[in-house]
Amino acid sequence: MKIYLVGGAVRDQLLGLPVTERDWVVVGGSAAELEALDYQQVGKDFPVFLHPKSKEEYALARTERKRGRGHTGFTVDANPEVSLDQDLSRRDLTINAIAQDDSGQLIDPCHGLKDIQQRQLRHISPAFNEDPLRVLRVARFHAKLAHLGFSIAPETRLLMREISRSGELATLSAERIWREFSQALNQASPQIFIQTLRQCEALVALLPELDRCFDQHDNMRNVASQIGQRTVEALTYSAKQNLSGPVRWSLCLHGINYLSRAKNIAAKTIGPEPDSNDQVNAITQRLKVPNEYSELALLAVHYCDHIMQAKNSKPDLIIDLFDRCDVWRRPERFEQLLYCCEALSATNHQQTHTVLGSITFLRTAYQRCLQINAEQFVNAGLTGKAIGESLRNARKICLAELKQQF
Repeated sequence: MKIYLVGGAVRDQLLGLPVTERDWVVVGGSAAELEALDYQQVGKDFPVFLHPKSKEEYALARTERKRGRGHTGFTVDANPEVSLDQDLSRRDLTINAIAQDDSGQLIDPCHGLKDIQQRQLRHISPAFNEDPLRVLRVARFHAKLAHLGFSIAPETRLLMREISRSGELATLSAERIWREFSQALNQASPQIFIQTLRQCEALVALLPELDRCFDQHDNMRNVASQIGQRTVEALTYSAKQNLSGPVRWSLCLHGINYLSRAKNIAAKTIGPEPDSNDQVNAITQRLKVPNEYSELALLAVHYCDHIMQAKNSKPDLIIDLFDRCDVWRRPERFEQLLYCCEALSATNHQQTHTVLGSITFLRTAYQRCLQINAEQFVNAGLTGKAIGESLRNARKICLAELKQQF
């Protein structure tokens, strides 16, 4: 029985990137042998085991044969006769098919070292198109490595498009799709993930709401008018500023309400939430998006316009905005929403100062309003609705005075 370090750990080590997890392949061994050494089996479909101390994953060398649709439609053979070369050859990309033995020697039957030198993401064999999940994985690797000069080999891009057109992306589970999205959006170049999916015609199947509006122009002020361009540039900014995953997801969805975007942002109060609420909720249910991501996306879709023009808004509207965003109880989430607007402002350099002025105004306005609380009105003898009315009026006066300073 021989054990080799494989996959991402070897790749990232060769690229000088931090190695966050290590995966191992066991050649010439069996499940019984690993269990006798106190390894714990965790894979239902694949023979994967956890090391008794390190808890790192050890997988028996295996081959796979397509037997049905989707990324789980494979027959697995993990008998002890499966060689290291056979195991490496079933993987997706050449750069992920390099192994390292315990002496540090590299085993590279698929010429991954050459593609690392040439900065190419290249599939190993025509069997690449048997697993639709690989479309998302390659797009994610592109987002991870594009800043190092990596690009997708033309023949691999063609196979990705073939998979997208085959309809097999529909067989992927919501959990697997969201896992790829969430990981990819947190890479060094999240915009590359979205662009790659669109170029290989996968975005229309996975996130049609964004695909539909990508080439559209809207009336969002002080930012780039084309939604796709704005999304890409804002995502680029979000990575440079190391903004959170929920902010990056919200930037992907911020433009889907372009047909119902409010035209009179300077109105006295904020109107009812548009139909885009249904779209965000549909995406959330379809992809099983966590609350932390979906809640911020809803706020971004509805209120980014108002935030970016807050300096010119009436005090009533600003208080409505604070209430709708639940800023009194969730100030940290509101701060994330401001970061979304900051990223969008970076898409129009001539108007960035205008948006940043509104963001600064809102941060100051929140702090000033926070100093006015209900306790002082209760102490003055007010009760019931009178407390809320007096609190709102006092904050309006405070905001009106603050506006004079901006």
